[in-house]
Amino acid sequence: MRRIDGPVTFRGGGFAPTESFRAAAATLIGLVALWQLGCSAGVIPTLFLPAPENIAIELWHLTISGELWKHLSASLLRLAIGWSLGTVFGIALGLAVGLWSALRSPGMAVVSALFPIPKIALVPLFIIWFGIGEGSKIATLGFGVFFPTVIATAGGVDNVPRSLIRMGQSFGLSTGAIVRRIVLPAALPAILNGFRVTASIAIVLLVAAEMIGAERGIGAFVLSAGNLYDTDALMAGIVVLSVLGLAVAWVIGLLERRLLGWR
Repeated sequence: MRRIDGPVTFRGGGFAPTESFRAAAATLIGLVALWQLGCSAGVIPTLFLPAPENIAIELWHLTISGELWKHLSASLLRLAIGWSLGTVFGIALGLAVGLWSALRSPGMAVVSALFPIPKIALVPLFIIWFGIGEGSKIATLGFGVFFPTVIATAGGVDNVPRSLIRMGQSFGLSTGAIVRRIVLPAALPAILNGFRVTASIAIVLLVAAEMIGAERGIGAFVLSAGNLYDTDALMAGIVVLSVLGLAVAWVIGLLERRLLGWR
């Protein structure tokens, strides 16, 4: 038998990928730099795709004129209300179908039947029900967020080790205490992963709803710029949506680090 001298390298670290802000920022900056170089060299026609420099100038003009905040504030309010309503009700139903057999089959049958329906197709119906104002837009967002949240929450509950639940029951914990102290913490990773998906869905539905019937909002701004063939303003609106998506992802990542530090 061969004798091993010195310390043995530890090989049981598992797969634990870490995020690097510098790598992410360098990737985005590099892509923008290549884009600018392509436009400056004439490889990318600026008539069809404006240069980042022109988009930045347009964003600056929109910012100092107050036009950007007028549209962005309307979109943020709709996004916050619609996403929150869909998330709250989705988590509630997801917990219910994940914990109680009496609700599982009926609840999942409804979710399975309605989830595949394109939510954009329901916007005219929501306008009939809630009017052309904020109600129809918020309903579109909430409806689109609700079903993925139910599925993510129910899946998280299903993955909770039943031995932990039985242990809580053996110690005499009430159903509410078991849900608060065992089920929710164990299902939280799946729920937060669902947040990433539903936030993106909400932004897409927000833009679509604002394009159909809204005077203010990033979707309405993008539609107006497209109708006028103002590609600088059009791309400026798209950049704002991209930054909004990055900001939402950063907030969710912060929540994961705060709430899932025990992992």
